[in-house]
Amino acid sequence: MATSFAFLWFSFFTLLSSTVSIAKITPGFPSSIIRPEKLSHTTKNQLYKQKYFTQILDHFNFNPQSYQTFQQRYLINDTFWGGAHKNAPIFVYMGNEGDVEWFTQNTGFMFETAPHFKALLIFIEHRFYGKSIPFGGNKDVAYSNSSTHGYLSSTQALADYATLIIDLKKNLSATDSPVVVFGGSYGGMLAAWFRLKYPHITIGALASSSPILHFENITSPYIFYSIITKDFRSESENCYKVIKGSWQQIEDKAKQPGGLETLRKSFRICKNYISASSIENWLYTAYTYTAMTDYPTPSNFLSPLPAYPVKQMCKAIDNPTTGNDTFAKLYGVANIYYNYSGSATCFDLDDDSDPHGLEGWNWQPISAWAGCLRRSRSRLGVFEPLILAWGGGAVVFPFSARGDFGSVSNTFLTLFAVFV
Repeated sequence: MATSFAFLWFSFFTLLSSTVSIAKITPGFPSSIIRPEKLSHTTKNQLYKQKYFTQILDHFNFNPQSYQTFQQRYLINDTFWGGAHKNAPIFVYMGNEGDVEWFTQNTGFMFETAPHFKALLIFIEHRFYGKSIPFGGNKDVAYSNSSTHGYLSSTQALADYATLIIDLKKNLSATDSPVVVFGGSYGGMLAAWFRLKYPHITIGALASSSPILHFENITSPYIFYSIITKDFRSESENCYKVIKGSWQQIEDKAKQPGGLETLRKSFRICKNYISASSIENWLYTAYTYTAMTDYPTPSNFLSPLPAYPVKQMCKAIDNPTTGNDTFAKLYGVANIYYNYSGSATCFDLDDDSDPHGLEGWNWQPISAWAGCLRRSRSRLGVFEPLILAWGGGAVVFPFSARGDFGSVSNTFLTLFAVFV
């Protein structure tokens, strides 16, 4: 069975919508088949009640703007709670980069364990995501510049969670109820960091599929590509070779007269602008997200998929039903991820809709962490060789010793990316 890892670093692309008559697919963070706005009020009420908390904009500074507030959304389910009088526990989900309802509807573990522990369930939405937008909920203002964007950080988010949890426990007369925090991917990082930063608030943290050690000089920056490569190669050596060799074939075809039109027809791309890179990104997204959700049962968190979807992708290459040339095989592969339901007639690579409130993720990773991913010509495994050798983002006080900008002030905020 292929290994599946859910790293947060691959949400940098534009977003997509999957519930239209003609599927609109973009190489970005995939849309869940369960869309919060499509759920009935009855279904939502069975899962949780939606509430808002008046949250502080800036927990750490004393500027005039720091005292502003915003409405932070959280979801609560008290169906299983044993009550404050019995010091029954409180399970808190550390919201990550998107609409908190999306994650709540796909976090079965907490709902499954809550009855056993008689736990209260709380799901807190991360600032700047979903409906928890500062500056009056106006995204145009919140995302307008670095001054407003500066309030989008993991440290501020952790302080949000601490403030909300303390206030909630007080209002419920549950100050003695133990708190356990949960999270996955970036949310799992937040859970682990919350336990370290606020040990007086939580007795434990469960971090699922979280790259908490994926930083420079700790974990190999090639590890993600290595794992994905092993996923496909373990199913079929031929599958691995076809995918690995396909990138150059796409590049070569795109350079030929009429080549892009051939590619458009081969991959059933809707009539819009395409390029070799847009098709490569589209395929790259399908491979990576399928490997990250390579579950032994059918699933629909990121996209409707069969059980063991990596195995099914390799079957589409080894035993093709759509044609024997490379592009026909790859179309069969992409169809498993983007169109397993069979409803799409063509794919739109330009869709930039944001059904899950993820817009802030375009800024946050590159402004907050010095983690990086390397792409080298010899170590990308199944993926295409790129000229990008090193890339990352950081807020540095002072700048890193490996800095490429020379001597800078120790109060200078630096965003950097290094290319060769």
